[in-house]
Amino acid sequence: MVYSAALLVSALFVTAAFAAPSRDARMANRLARRRAGAHQSRPLQRTERHGSNVTEVEYSSNWAGVVWDSEPSGTFKSVTGTFTVPTPKAPSGGSGEYSASAWVGIDGDTCDSAILQTGIDFTISGGRTSFDAWYEWYPDYAYDFSGISISSGNTIKLTVTASSTKAGTAVIENVSTGKTVTKSITSSSALCQENAEWIVEDYEEGSSLVPFANFGAVTFTDASATTSSGSLGPSGATVIDIKQNNKVLTSVSTSGSGVTVSYV
Repeated sequence: MVYSAALLVSALFVTAAFAAPSRDARMANRLARRRAGAHQSRPLQRTERHGSNVTEVEYSSNWAGVVWDSEPSGTFKSVTGTFTVPTPKAPSGGSGEYSASAWVGIDGDTCDSAILQTGIDFTISGGRTSFDAWYEWYPDYAYDFSGISISSGNTIKLTVTASSTKAGTAVIENVSTGKTVTKSITSSSALCQENAEWIVEDYEEGSSLVPFANFGAVTFTDASATTSSGSLGPSGATVIDIKQNNKVLTSVSTSGSGVTVSYV
């Protein structure tokens, strides 16, 4: 009986050893796909435009937030914004893995041949959350920053700066932990420096959009864009909501130097 009991305990440990890492393995596989170039932000995929003489809202399949779709006071040089990392959830009735990404960037709307951007992905998988800090110069893929950790509730400051049309920097500061990472980037794809944006995105893995997470709300504060002739905030920029399968998934509002993107 002692021998049988020992075998049973051993079998249980072996079973647990093979079962327990399943969620970790899914996370590791997703990160491996990102590092292999599977994750990619895309230019704005505008689908509809609705408005009145007071408010105009545009819809896209992948971006929610605000976009300067022309350079109202000069060429855009940098964009910055600060937000609190949300705790993502599966949509009502959903199961599996869901993600979304909050970022700031230059270009991607009227100029869709290049985008300089940096941001944070938030993912829920099997009830477990994970976060990735990344930078991207589209049409290249997103690359993860190393040396920085992100958690729900952290205050994150994002900044991109174009030193020329083919060179710039991406900076992510975790204000809560005091850690900052910076990446100098060059590209053969030239920026037009026509657009500035503060966005929550349903990004792509492979050639399709990832299942979109319920992120609650992301509020960009101290949001500003620097141009060759001054600086401006998001007020007055074009408001964009995500609409998929005839269903509006977000609600965006602006106030002075703030942008709030809410999941609905």
